[in-house]
Amino acid sequence: MYAIVETGGKQYQVEEGRYVDIELLEGETDSKVVFDKIVMVVNGKKSKVGQPYVSGASAEGKIVMHGKAKKIIVFKQRPKKGYRKKQGHRQGFTRVMISKIRTSAAKKSAATEEATAE
Repeated sequence: MYAIVETGGKQYQVEEGRYVDIELLEGETDSKVVFDKIVMVVNGKKSKVGQPYVSGASAEGKIVMHGKAKKIIVFKQRPKKGYRKKQGHRQGFTRVMISKIRTSAAKKSAATEEATAE
């Protein structure tokens, strides 16, 4: 099962038990993060597509680390003017380990299991 998650203005495909590098998030290492903007959930032949988001679906994860990507070179030049500008940039990212992907049905069943356990 996998899901398409929207965060930081971008969409990422996430699976349970996998790492994903996303735009920099606030939060400490080993803290829990929940993604509520699920665009699509695919579970074999059962798939749900949101309009724009799947209602009741969420993905849980744990922040593993914060880091910076490899350096890219930004070079600007104007021909015949003697203008050159060289600049470097390293984009920050957050690595998240996805632990659970919940659909609306799974969310309800988990809530009923907790209620019966009490």
